[in-house]
Amino acid sequence: MKEGPDITSVAALVGDPARANMLSALMSGLALTAGELAREANVTAPTASAHLAKLREANLVTMVVQGRHRYFKLAGSDVAAALEGLMDLAARIGNLRTRPGPRDAAMRAARVCYDHLAGVAGVRIYDALIASGAIVVSAEGLSLSNVGRARFIAEGIDIDAIERKDKAICRACLDWSERRSHLAGPLAKAFLDLFLARGWANREAVGRAIRFSSAGQAAIEAFIARQALDTAKSSSRSMA
Repeated sequence: MKEGPDITSVAALVGDPARANMLSALMSGLALTAGELAREANVTAPTASAHLAKLREANLVTMVVQGRHRYFKLAGSDVAAALEGLMDLAARIGNLRTRPGPRDAAMRAARVCYDHLAGVAGVRIYDALIASGAIVVSAEGLSLSNVGRARFIAEGIDIDAIERKDKAICRACLDWSERRSHLAGPLAKAFLDLFLARGWANREAVGRAIRFSSAGQAAIEAFIARQALDTAKSSSRSMA
């Protein structure tokens, strides 16, 4: 008997095209009904129910009952991270769907990766935070510096509340379309939630794409510019 976890059953579940499409749809972070997932997978309602039963049994998805309605969502951020990793691998080895079209362009520009921002916008923010020293990279992973803490508090994010729930408040997530990292974890979720709450960003009713309002786009550019300014100031002080 071979040692270690058995990945064959999970691989078989994810490898089915219908189930893969369902799981991809749930990467939006939204809870979806069986009917909505059936349409995403292009299967009948009974077939979708059978697929969802298998995914629930494997603890890949969970069901939430609200009144007469039943909704399904990914079982956790670890499932989302595994799916995003598979998407990156598929893109890297050339297994891509047809790309032309405004929806694909929107997905590459900005999208939800389970509960945080991904795509070009997410990668730009991550790069700016690393360059300015707000987020520190070490062998143990990512950590929030004192400068970063003050910066996010100034943006209206309750860092103390996040830390009380989870000490690992930020991590890197490899972006499948950009092939570089974007920010993930509770801090990244809080940042996206802030944009949504202020009306600076809107999620598409179907799919994972994020649309920024003109005010939201200006807020992102201003945030990135502030990181660049702080980076320049830090460089000047170190050279003095």
